[in-house]
Amino acid sequence: MFQFFANIFGYLLQILYTLVNNYGLAIILFTVIIKLLLLPLSIKQQKTMKKSAELQEKMKTIQFKYKNDPEKMNQEMMNLYKTENMSPFSGCLTAIVQMILLLSIFYLVRSPLTFMEKVPQENMNQYIQQLKDEGKTVSNVYPEIDLIREQEWLKEKNPEDATIDKIKIQMSFLGLDLSKIPQQNMADYTVYIIPVLYILSSFISIRMTTAMQQKKKEEKKETKIDGTTGKELEPVKESDEMDAVMQTNKMMSWMMPIMSISIAFVAPLGLALYWLVNNVLMIGERLILDKVIKA
Repeated sequence: MFQFFANIFGYLLQILYTLVNNYGLAIILFTVIIKLLLLPLSIKQQKTMKKSAELQEKMKTIQFKYKNDPEKMNQEMMNLYKTENMSPFSGCLTAIVQMILLLSIFYLVRSPLTFMEKVPQENMNQYIQQLKDEGKTVSNVYPEIDLIREQEWLKEKNPEDATIDKIKIQMSFLGLDLSKIPQQNMADYTVYIIPVLYILSSFISIRMTTAMQQKKKEEKKETKIDGTTGKELEPVKESDEMDAVMQTNKMMSWMMPIMSISIAFVAPLGLALYWLVNNVLMIGERLILDKVIKA
């Protein structure tokens, strides 16, 4: 499945690379386009978060009203979900899409000659064997990245082979080599620039999301007064369903960046650049959508 999406994304990235003739710029444009395509999903997610906060207040009312009748309370909870057209696991779709994107684009940047340039596998096997026969190092995990680095040598070795021209991809971007892998170039400080910026943007995104959720929660916090006795009502615990959803969302908000950071240090820098640009766009998107949806 991930290879299928990587193949589709490869066509788009190849078109953009042909236009700008720079791998880094192509990735930035690619990220912007993917973000625009997923904008309807982002709007739906933002609305779901807002609706979940409103739903939580209604659930507290039901819990207080039927606190001595668990069966009736569960029934009313289910009716509330149906009436509001909501599901306790409505945020799962976004998490699934993020996972598909994460792994599909990892496949794409790991094998750009396969998914982006569509170089036949038999040709690449031939070039890899030539490099090995010459005593050159070829990675088992990223052989196509090594082919890109050795494109000039391969062209000299096979001057009449037009396929080798597809191997030449401009990986230099703002003085950084996007084909480099941090784990394999730990002595080169430049390989840490993009991953570190990505880490910073991830924590900014998480803190911003947490602050927005806390602000909405405080805005809705009101003192409940019993109309009969005039006394302040006893605070009611959140339902198990809503508590589980909140815990799941919190876990996912941390799990995705941690997983991405782990992969970024063992993958070509092109992947970390995609995630960095995606994070910057996501921060701006959340700020704008929060104001638009609130309005």
